[in-house]
Amino acid sequence: MKQVILFLVIAFFIVSCTANKKKVDMIVHNALVYSVDSDFQMFESFAVKNGKFVDVGTSKDILDQYQSENTVDMKGKIVYPGFFDAHCHFYGYGLNLQKVDLSGTKSFDEVLQKLKEFSKNHDVDWILGRGWDQNDWEVKEFPVNTKLNELFPNTPVVLTRIDGHALIANKVALERAGLTIEMKVEGGKIMLDGNRLTGVLIDNAQEMIYHAIPNQSKSLKTNALLEAQKACFQVGLTTVDDAGLSKNTVLLIDELQKSGKLKMRVYAMLNPSKENADYFIKNGQYKTDLLNVRSIKLYADGALGSRGACLIKPYSDEPANSGFLISGIDFLDSLCNLAYENNYQINTHAIGDSANRVMLKLYSKYLKTKNDKRWRIEHAQVISHEDFNLFSQFSIVPSVQPTHATSDMYWAEDRLGGERVKYAYAYKKLLELNGWIAAGSDFPVEDINPLYGFYAAVARQDQKSWPENGFQMENAISRKQALKAMTIWAAKSNFEENEKGSIEIGKFADFVVANEDIMEIEIHKVPKVKVFQTYIAGEKVF
Repeated sequence: MKQVILFLVIAFFIVSCTANKKKVDMIVHNALVYSVDSDFQMFESFAVKNGKFVDVGTSKDILDQYQSENTVDMKGKIVYPGFFDAHCHFYGYGLNLQKVDLSGTKSFDEVLQKLKEFSKNHDVDWILGRGWDQNDWEVKEFPVNTKLNELFPNTPVVLTRIDGHALIANKVALERAGLTIEMKVEGGKIMLDGNRLTGVLIDNAQEMIYHAIPNQSKSLKTNALLEAQKACFQVGLTTVDDAGLSKNTVLLIDELQKSGKLKMRVYAMLNPSKENADYFIKNGQYKTDLLNVRSIKLYADGALGSRGACLIKPYSDEPANSGFLISGIDFLDSLCNLAYENNYQINTHAIGDSANRVMLKLYSKYLKTKNDKRWRIEHAQVISHEDFNLFSQFSIVPSVQPTHATSDMYWAEDRLGGERVKYAYAYKKLLELNGWIAAGSDFPVEDINPLYGFYAAVARQDQKSWPENGFQMENAISRKQALKAMTIWAAKSNFEENEKGSIEIGKFADFVVANEDIMEIEIHKVPKVKVFQTYIAGEKVF
């Protein structure tokens, strides 16, 4: 009888305890959780309800207070807030998956071989590719299209350089676009060999070719977005800042998100078109849980690799060339004015020290002093030592891509010279000006894996651990700073720090599970760390 009574008491106690527990949608416990909150606290467990974190703490605390049908024992795995890419081309990456991938090619002959293989298996009206970089070739000069014309006399071929600031097209593509040797392009260049077109077009000159390419179908665009999402989830990305989108692409993203097909959170930077101005900007900001439209993407100059970046003094390896501004100052000024009047953020691509100076001074015209407008300089790659203080003086946000430093370090000094290169890729100096920076990759210019950027920011080496002592290590940042730059600081650059970017009560339950601790393992091992799972709003998406 005593045993029966004891059993009933224990049962009653268990039922009472369970009844007093709060029901939640998910419990994660037995983990090493980097909250990335203001105190950079570590936890073991958290509870999720309605897509948001409702509590964080020790495993005992959370399991004592909450119950869920979805309770996950992480068995000591590492949990981080969902990773951000603060500057990428998400939609463009998806489109590239439908094209010939030319990244990593070691010669123009290898490019041609890839095109031949692609053409055997694809019946297309136009052959499109992206990813070549003449700086990776033995002959580090722009190619000419002679062999391209011989191989494809009737099919237009357009191959975009890895940075998107140059392309090579064959003769039939040039003819379809109406290009001639007499043409001049403001903010761009048509490369000639004597009295013939080489097929290489730089910056604004590319637009004539792109306008000639037939529009993609809605089905292809949808597939591009969904394939890009799949790849991003595999590396732990939960928010992407897409740098330069048209009205129709933004509306398609919104449609796919609302249908539940596209779960990726997108911070959309609008192209500076009249269509975008009339539809979005003049009607105010547009915001859902998954989409944020409140910024305009501008281009001040081109890229350093194609010598289109605008420099104060000429290139060290091409003394007759200082690069150029892609957009006129009056045009840039008019967009800054439009953004300021409509409470939109301006995010400007600026690589060269001249382009950065132009934009910093133009921003100062509107921002006037310290402020919370969070206008951004995208890349902030080469800065005159005289201009760094302008970031702090006017609260301008440097949005940087750490893998650019380790991709460019092999030839950056050739372009800039020994003195000027000291003020390039200066992430630590930029961080110290306002106390924070945002980090991204610029994919597909670089790899989509955010851990590659983390590694590059801290180690300043390539994945073969070169150079031995790191590239300009005075501008390396700490692991803690690198993690913040791809989580909470990136969220802040989007005005989203109160809803995501850290594992805190009330924020969206976006998080990543990894097999190793990037904050503790040997730094050269970080690029090999694998993401096990990715969650958005508590839903496992990978």
